[in-house]
Amino acid sequence: MRRTALATVGLAVTATLTLSGCKSGNEEAPPAATGSPTAGSAQPGGAGSPSATASPSAAGSEAPAGAAGTAKPGQSFKIGQAATVPFTYGSTQGTIALTVTSIEQGQAADLDPLKLGDKVKGMVPYYIHYTVKNVGTTDLAYSSVGHVKGLLPDGGEANGVSVIGTFEKCKDEALPKGFTNGQSQTNCVITMAPSAQVKITGAEYWGEPYSTVGNKALTWK
Repeated sequence: MRRTALATVGLAVTATLTLSGCKSGNEEAPPAATGSPTAGSAQPGGAGSPSATASPSAAGSEAPAGAAGTAKPGQSFKIGQAATVPFTYGSTQGTIALTVTSIEQGQAADLDPLKLGDKVKGMVPYYIHYTVKNVGTTDLAYSSVGHVKGLLPDGGEANGVSVIGTFEKCKDEALPKGFTNGQSQTNCVITMAPSAQVKITGAEYWGEPYSTVGNKALTWK
């Protein structure tokens, strides 16, 4: 249901086009964590030494999904509305308020620096901007959120482009040092419409304990 095509841009940036499978298939593996690695990092899946791979903080004790105040699997939100979700990254556990703030249409030429070529021919990039706010008691420094995808008008998952390095139009970075209660950061993920006639109409979050299987992801439209 899914395969990955690799493109390398010089020595500084690596991009992968991720082809999403249908929702009725098996649950997909989590995407590679992205951060701000130094030049020369050219391995997919977070190889090299981006900040996302730094040692996590000690695990905290946070509420599970479905507990009072947290989003329930399959719950839908409006763009701009925050969802309180339990968050796990390695041994770090906490609670975040996740908000998809906007979905911005880009231009095909935006991706030229990534040199994906025919792999994205005819497609149109969209940029999903989302904010992560720490609303728990655990320092989430150096964690990566990820697990955000675009949705097509029929509810299907859109293809995505993962970038290791810095792509100025859509930065997706690990949470910084000292990301304690009340701290927030805005990230971005690239998602691809299959053609100019099909728009990206929503976004979903499928990080643990949510899932794309059985319509248990959180959605924003």
